[in-house]
Amino acid sequence: MARRSRNTSAKATTPTNFCSRRIRGRLSPRAVRASQSTLNRRERLPTLALMKLLSCAAVVLLLSAAAVAQTPAPQNPCAAPEYRQFDFWVGDWDLTWPGQNGQPEQHGSNRIERELGDCVVHEHFTDQADPPFQGTSVSTFTPKLGKWQQTWVDNQGSYLDFVGEFKDGQMVLSREATGKDGKKVQQRMVYKNIKQDSFDWSWERSDDGGATWKVMWPIHYQRKKSLASAK
Repeated sequence: MARRSRNTSAKATTPTNFCSRRIRGRLSPRAVRASQSTLNRRERLPTLALMKLLSCAAVVLLLSAAAVAQTPAPQNPCAAPEYRQFDFWVGDWDLTWPGQNGQPEQHGSNRIERELGDCVVHEHFTDQADPPFQGTSVSTFTPKLGKWQQTWVDNQGSYLDFVGEFKDGQMVLSREATGKDGKKVQQRMVYKNIKQDSFDWSWERSDDGGATWKVMWPIHYQRKKSLASAK
């Protein structure tokens, strides 16, 4: 009895052994062995399926990691050197220009900022009149044209669009307009005498197709002194 008790406790009763004892008395030894093999395979099926699932997940993770590693970093679409041609204009400026009809010298200010990933140059202009004349413009380099384009709007209802380029140390932006008499006229802005902290700007007009130009509004730009440098 002691030997039988040790044998019984030493061998755990698994679903396979239990079923084997149930069918052993009814089937031939060969059939019993076949049934035993079938039960063993069925018990292994969930484990095999789980292993396959884990293997697939590991492959997917590896492929995803490889794809991320091979994806190139996004490049700045406005990194070409032409986009830096208006850098001289960026900053805070004090503006002066001659008064008209005997008036004293006029003053204004202009703040120029780079925005939208350095793709756009944004202007904020105001003078010291009462009420003030205020306007804003956005400028960007267009690679397809190889030119700069600028759009200006202001608090007097104006809308002006310009196209031009930086050449021979000057930025020249021009447009065609229609005068009050219905004739075509040429207009342009010229940024010239460019230095680190100053330059001159002029609004010009041509009535002969650009053969000659008349300065309508000259402005001198002087960079504002920062608080740090003023101290």
